Amino acid sequence: MELIDYLKRHFFSREQLLACAGIKGEHLDSLVREGAMPRASYRLRLALGCDSFFGAHAEEHAIDYYARGYAAWIGALGETALEPYALFARRYRQALAALPLRSPDAKLNAGLEAHLREEWGHFLDGTYGLCTRSGLPEDIAAKELAICVIREETASKAPDLARLKEAVDLLDRASSPFAPHERARSSRRRYVDAVRARHGFEVNNICT
Repeated sequence: MELIDYLKRHFFSREQLLACAGIKGEHLDSLVREGAMPRASYRLRLALGCDSFFGAHAEEHAIDYYARGYAAWIGALGETALEPYALFARRYRQALAALPLRSPDAKLNAGLEAHLREEWGHFLDGTYGLCTRSGLPEDIAAKELAICVIREETASKAPDLARLKEAVDLLDRASSPFAPHERARSSRRRYVDAVRARHGFEVNNICT
């Protein structure tokens, strides 16, 4: 039940997403088919068995769960003349420019366009709905930049601990808590929990 509780707390079911975005299921399906909207990040498959006076009964159900930020993404699509990828790329670039950290990593500089195309694919797959808090370009940009900086500093023989802590805190804010069965293998465990433990960084009060 811990997984179900996690999904209910941090995600929208398909029905909740439709209600929040104010659209019909057919519209959502068309957005996904057209490559404008991410797929569900989780699909919960349920096999139910029931015994009663009338005998045994079995049912199977599937429930899709979407990042809560996707309702805002659907709204943004309806408010702009930009193509979906162009909207994603613009918001990603703006988020990177607004962040105080910088990284020399080529994928965030000269190679940014190719990186954005790759990120767009992960976005549409629903991957970032799973591993960031909102699933939106702003959190995705923050997550990628933070990981680049953390890798740079932890590989250095003389790390800048203030810069490292800033990157860890940024990743903490951008990353999802992760589902119970995923936490041990998550980027949060590797780049937030482990780095804080190694360097004795204090844990900021991040609401989950």
